[in-house]
Amino acid sequence: QVKLVESGGGWVQAGGSLRLSCAASGSIFSINGMGWHRQAPGQQRNLVATITSGGVTDYADSVKGRFTISIDNANNTVYLQMISLKAKDTAVYYCNAVLISGVGSELILDDYWGQGTQVTVSS
Repeated sequence: QVKLVESGGGWVQAGGSLRLSCAASGSIFSINGMGWHRQAPGQQRNLVATITSGGVTDYADSVKGRFTISIDNANNTVYLQMISLKAKDTAVYYCNAVLISGVGSELILDDYWGQGTQVTVSS
C-alpha cells in the first residue's frame, strides 16, 4: 500500500513564503512523477506544478516565477517552495504521485493522492 503525507502548510501574510513537502511511502518500485494541485473553496482542483523523476517541470501560469517544485528521488519526496504568496494562493494543496508499486511480478502503475494541507495567505 502506498501513502502520501504532506506537510508544511499554514498561515502566512501576503508576500511571505512557505515550503510544502510530500513523502511517498510503501511498496514503491519506481516513481514516474509527482506534483501539486490545489483546491480553493467552491472551486475545482487545479494543477499547480509537476515534476518527473528526471527533473522535468511544468507550472501553472499563475505560479510561474513564484513557485519552485523539486524532487528527492532517493527519499521519494517532492517539495514546493512558494514565495511572494498572494491571497489568491489560499487553498488546500494536494500532493499527487504517479508510480509503480508492488514487488516481483505484481507491479501496478497507478495514481496516488495525499490528504491535503491547508495554505492560507492573509492580505
